[in-house]
Amino acid sequence: MSNKQASSVREGDIVGHVLAGYQGWFNAEGDGSDSGWVHWSGRRMVPTAGSDALTFDLYPDMREYTITYDTQLGKLGNGEQARLFSSYDGSTVDKHFEWMRDYGIHGVGLQRFGASDSDEPNVWRGSRDSVAVKVKQAAEAYGRKFYVMYDTSGMRADNWIKAIKHDWTVNIVGKMDLIASSAYAKQDGKRVVCIWGMGFDDRPGAAEECIGLIAWFKEQGFYVIGGIPTHWRECVIDSKPGFLEVYQSLDMISPWFVGRFGGLSGADEYLEKQWKQDFEATESLGIDYMPVIWPGFAWKNLHGGPINQIPRLHGDFMWRQAYNLKSIGVDTAYIAMFDEYDEATAIAKAAEDASMCPTDHYFLALDADGVAVSSDFYLRLSGDIGKLFRGEIPLSETHPTLHKEEL
Repeated sequence: MSNKQASSVREGDIVGHVLAGYQGWFNAEGDGSDSGWVHWSGRRMVPTAGSDALTFDLYPDMREYTITYDTQLGKLGNGEQARLFSSYDGSTVDKHFEWMRDYGIHGVGLQRFGASDSDEPNVWRGSRDSVAVKVKQAAEAYGRKFYVMYDTSGMRADNWIKAIKHDWTVNIVGKMDLIASSAYAKQDGKRVVCIWGMGFDDRPGAAEECIGLIAWFKEQGFYVIGGIPTHWRECVIDSKPGFLEVYQSLDMISPWFVGRFGGLSGADEYLEKQWKQDFEATESLGIDYMPVIWPGFAWKNLHGGPINQIPRLHGDFMWRQAYNLKSIGVDTAYIAMFDEYDEATAIAKAAEDASMCPTDHYFLALDADGVAVSSDFYLRLSGDIGKLFRGEIPLSETHPTLHKEEL
């Protein structure tokens, strides 16, 4: 039996919208979380020029944050002190959701890492819970939507199911009551939850376990999205074999494409070899389809990869993905990510050029491919992609977003 309702009666916050992933995982010494420096730098170390502990590539545009933290990086090219934000600060979360409102981004999947079946106090989980509550409050204040997205990366194979069920029941529903929020996303009248990592060959879980977890959420009336491998249809390459029944039991699938290709030709190849077949398969199965699109990718500081590994092409790369998907009838997408500065996939405001980056260590800026764009360009581009998917602007091979807004 099809999971999908007829399009004429669809209503909700997911189908027909473009949403983004929200990490909210950056911490700084002195932010009150007791976490030290997290995700800006490894081993809780203060970000320092020349350090192998630095873990982010794309330098953020810091001009609008009201609370910032000193680093040991050199001054920016414009002579200002190099400072960074913390996601633990409510003002940071508010600013991000203010941007979502101002640039027309419908909402986010709130990444939920480190689910546990333990109730023992834990600094990391305490920080994540605090950010989750601030996301709820900011989404309500700025008229955006959010839903919980469990990421199974790093979870133990022997208790990951128990951990998610416990965390959902005790923390998400119990202590924080996130799903009661007016901003919590619904689809077809059901609250939304996403489980990312099911079926990946390097994540935990047997097929029977995954089917059981999906059923557990559905029995409680939830609309379940699965963040699943690229090659889900054949259950090969990045997918464990024998998982097709898992993928078919979901309400919506969201295959992962970040880093799988590069350039306009790569996006065109994926249209012909992946997306058309994916969309046809989901339509025939009665499953909703939410492909992942992304602006570019690099992780030189995090993993020693090439500089500007998959170039953004001043917006042409992400727009080509959106254009190709819309051309075959796809009207829903997930942008990876809103605030992922580590792997340089963030659409949030970032350094325009070297004047906004520290002078004594390599960081990626938005002019890396030789074209100057404003720090908010990818927010504006994402807003235009949302308009494209909703049918508010015509399908065009060239994006309508100005590289820099005229004053």
